Amino acid sequence: MDIVELLKKCAYFSGLSEEHRRELAGLCRPRKVAKQDYLFLEGREGNEIFILAAGSVQLVKNTADGKSIVIRTIEPGEAFGEVILFEQHTYPVTAMALRDSEVCGLARGDLLRLLADEAFRNDFIAFLMGRLRYLADRILYLTSCDVDERFFRFLKEQYGEKDVYRLTMSKKDIAAAIGTTPETFSRLMQRLTKAGTLEVDGKTIKLSRTPGSDVKCQN
Repeated sequence: MDIVELLKKCAYFSGLSEEHRRELAGLCRPRKVAKQDYLFLEGREGNEIFILAAGSVQLVKNTADGKSIVIRTIEPGEAFGEVILFEQHTYPVTAMALRDSEVCGLARGDLLRLLADEAFRNDFIAFLMGRLRYLADRILYLTSCDVDERFFRFLKEQYGEKDVYRLTMSKKDIAAAIGTTPETFSRLMQRLTKAGTLEVDGKTIKLSRTPGSDVKCQN
């Protein structure tokens, strides 16, 4: 695993200077995680953040009535668990590997020690601001693009532009990725199938025609 290259791809650390990325890489602990193993549990004390190098990790939150809600699915190059750095000391969600995965763990104490250095701190804060801009863009995307557009964008970004897609994620995970519920996603698939936009055969989706003008983002 090339940890320096992984940090370069991670939105949280990609803007650090090469020197600071190498310094940070020296503190990262790579590990393998088997399918359905947990990296951390909701409510447990947290002392480590993670960067996904390979595989897929799901973040899940439990509700008061005992239900589990998928918050998001982490893909390679993304950091998660970072809330324990500054906001709170317990993990607000549970992180479970959806398939065999590789992660890099970074101890909270190690990163805080690096942040005591002014040059590293300024570098890091600049990228926190970039992260905030990303989240603002994400909110705009979810509020201005209808669920149809989010679904077709997901297919293109996840699998490339093609006419036939072989899905490797569950409907629940896809729904989480496009910011909707599994129930709404099921209704979306039924509606698009009825409209003749696509055909569904198990895990295979075939686009029958180009999505129409009803699939859009608001300006």
